[in-house]
Amino acid sequence: METNDNQIIIFDTTLRDGEQAPGCSMTLEEKLMVARQLERLRVDVIEAGFPIASPGDFESVREIGRTVAEPIVAGLARCVDRDIDRAAEAVADARNPRIHVFLATSKIHREHKLQMSRADVIGRAVEGVERAAQCVRDVEFSPEDAARTEPDFLRDVVEAVIEAGATTVNIPDTVGYAIPEQFSELIAMLKADVGNIDQAVISVHCHDDLGMAVANSLAALKAGARQVECAVNGLGERAGNCSLEEIVMAIRTRPDYFELTTGVDTHEIMSTSRLVANVTGVRVPPNKAIVGRNAFAHEAGVHQDGILKKKSTYEIMRPEDIGLEHGRLVLGKHSGRHAFRERLNELGIVLTPEQLDHAFAQFKTLADKKKQIYDEDIETLVRDEMEDVPAVFSLTDFHVTSGSSVTPTATVTIEVADDGVKTDAAIGDGPIDAVYRAINRITGLPCDLRDFEIRAITEGKDALGEVRIEVVSHDFIERGRAARTDIIEAGALAYLAAVNRLCQRVKREENRNVKDEL
Repeated sequence: METNDNQIIIFDTTLRDGEQAPGCSMTLEEKLMVARQLERLRVDVIEAGFPIASPGDFESVREIGRTVAEPIVAGLARCVDRDIDRAAEAVADARNPRIHVFLATSKIHREHKLQMSRADVIGRAVEGVERAAQCVRDVEFSPEDAARTEPDFLRDVVEAVIEAGATTVNIPDTVGYAIPEQFSELIAMLKADVGNIDQAVISVHCHDDLGMAVANSLAALKAGARQVECAVNGLGERAGNCSLEEIVMAIRTRPDYFELTTGVDTHEIMSTSRLVANVTGVRVPPNKAIVGRNAFAHEAGVHQDGILKKKSTYEIMRPEDIGLEHGRLVLGKHSGRHAFRERLNELGIVLTPEQLDHAFAQFKTLADKKKQIYDEDIETLVRDEMEDVPAVFSLTDFHVTSGSSVTPTATVTIEVADDGVKTDAAIGDGPIDAVYRAINRITGLPCDLRDFEIRAITEGKDALGEVRIEVVSHDFIERGRAARTDIIEAGALAYLAAVNRLCQRVKREENRNVKDEL
C-alpha cells in the first residue's frame, strides 16, 4: 500500500479478533453491514476473518472481499499450507487481497506450544510467507507474542520473512505484556538493526490486558511503526484490542506531538461504534474514551462554567468531529418509504427488498408509539431484520396479568413452523418469568435463563427498551435480543430469538452426528 511516511495505515480487526471476544459472534449479514460501515469510515485494511476456522468464517471473508471496493481485505492463516491455501481462496475475489500469516516466536511458545527450535520457527515462517506470496502480492507476517520474544531472535525472524516476501511485518503484544517505553525501544531496535526493514511496513497489534494497548501502539508509531491494528470499541480477546477510535483521535488531536495523520473519516466514528455495539451486543461503557456517553458530558459546576465561556477549557475535541449530534431527530410518523430508505443508506445499512418492506412496517408501528425516532432506534430496529436464523417459533400474541396482590400470569400465542398456532398459559415470579414459562410449555424446549439485561436505546419515557438474554439448553449457550417500547414484549421476543438459535444449533449438531455415523 502506497502511503506517505507520516500517514498511518489503519488495520481494523473488529471482524476477526474483535469477533473472537466471548459473545461477539456475528452473522454473515451483520459482518457485511459492519464491513460496509468500515469502508465508510475509510479504514485502510479490514481483517475479515480466519478462513480455515469454519465454513462461516470462509464465507464471510469471501463475501466481504466481494463487497467492499477500497479497503484491503485480509484473511488470517497459520503458517500451515492448508490455512494459507484456504485464505487465498477466500480473498481471491477481493479487489485488494492480503494474506496475513502468523507463527509464535517467544521462548515460552516455542518450548511449550510448538516444541520447535529457533531454526525450525524461522524455517516454518519463511515457508509460510513464500507460499502466501505465490498467491497474493500483499503478505503480512506476525511473530505471535513478539513482545516476549528475545530481541535478537525477533530481529532474525523479521529479516528472514521480509527476504521471503513479506510486505508488512506486524509486531504483536499478544498478551498485553509490554510497557510503552519498552515497546518503543523494541520497534526502534528493529528499525535500526534489520537490514532490509525498509522493504516492509512495520505494524503493531497490542492487547489491553494491562490497560496499555493504545499507549503501546502510540509509542510504537512514534518510534517508526506505520500500521496499527485495532478494533472498534476496543473489542477483542480477553481485555480487548487497541481501540480504533482512541488511536485515530489521539493522532488527530495531537498533531503537534505525533506529526502523523490517518485517512479515517472521523465523522463516521460514532455511527461505527453504535453499529458494532448493536450487532455484537457488547455495550460501550459510559466512561469509554471518545465514544462513551459521558465522554463529552460535563456535570461539575466549574467545568460547566468554563465550557459556557469557551469550549476548549474542558473539551480537547469537538463532539461534531466524531459524528456526535445529540438528540438529532431523523424521522417521524409521517416519513415515507423513500426517506426511510435514504436514512438507512446514510447509516450504511443495506437491506434486501423483503427486509426493507418488513423493516418499514416495523418503523411505522414504532412511529405510532414514539414521537421522536433517532438513529439508534433505526439501527436497533433494522438489526433484527439482519438475522438469518430460521424462525421456528414466532410470537403472535401475549397477555399478562400482574400486580402487588395478583399472581403473575401470562397467556402466550406462538406460530410454530409446520405445526400451526399454539396457545398456552403459565404463572411465574413476575410477568416476564410467566411469559418464559408459557413459551417453554409451547416449545417443549426447557431453557435455563442465565442472564437478563434491559437498557434504554435512547432517552425519554417512550424510549425503545432493549432486552438481552442468555439461555442454556442441552449444554448449549445461546443469546437473544430484541427491542420494543413494551419491555415485556421485548423480553418475549428476545427469549424466542435465543430459542430459535438453539433449535438451529441442535439441528446442526444432529446433522453432524449423522454424517459422522455415515
